[in-house]
Amino acid sequence: MTERVHVEVTGGIAHVELARPEARNALDLPMCHQLREAFESLADDVRVVLLSGRGPVFCAGADLKERTGKDAAWVRRRRVASFAAYSAIEQCRVPVVALVQGAVVGSGGEITLAADFAIAAEGTVFRFPEPHWGTVGATQRLQRVIGKRRAKELLFTNRALDAAEAADLGVVTRVVPAGQLRAAGDETAASIAKAPPLAIALTKRAVDLGAETDLDRGIRIELAAIEQCLADGGWRDGVARFTAGNGES
Repeated sequence: MTERVHVEVTGGIAHVELARPEARNALDLPMCHQLREAFESLADDVRVVLLSGRGPVFCAGADLKERTGKDAAWVRRRRVASFAAYSAIEQCRVPVVALVQGAVVGSGGEITLAADFAIAAEGTVFRFPEPHWGTVGATQRLQRVIGKRRAKELLFTNRALDAAEAADLGVVTRVVPAGQLRAAGDETAASIAKAPPLAIALTKRAVDLGAETDLDRGIRIELAAIEQCLADGGWRDGVARFTAGNGES
């Protein structure tokens, strides 16, 4: 099968790249399977994932051409496969940082929102056109990031969202010059990788679980995570590094 998702691991940092530039990295069924497999088969020594797209476009959405001549059952299976891919990204045990540029359409937005956070190059444009394609999509993650009313406006109108507005709404956390996207990603990954992996993993889990409940239960989730860190003993190394650095983390 042709490689549609390229994975390379260097120094504990996994680079997962959508590798279908001839189709503007449009998501088809094989890419759905390969993307899910890439995240589910990460080695234990991976500390961070940088998720990017090969070429000038991050992801131009679903490959609608592959649906020509298919029946509703096939389309349903294809959509389920895409949901499984997004879920694998979201449930990854280590932080996932999306590096986006160019067009980020439909499924590309879902992939971006499934990551823990995203950095965008200047000139990036988001669109969520599913209703205009006669289907439904991006109705869940998008509203959880930007709110129900804003999500409805983008979905109903298919309005383009530029990088600056995407940052204002929280779709991305930073916007950098186009030529500096990879460097910004590498710098971010290196910063994350400096922290003890257990503390990062537990922090990610506590934030994700806490978002699904009230504050009281969220505090209990955090306390349980703290107990795991105490039992592991790695916190002593953190204190030693902090002391050696004269209070600078």
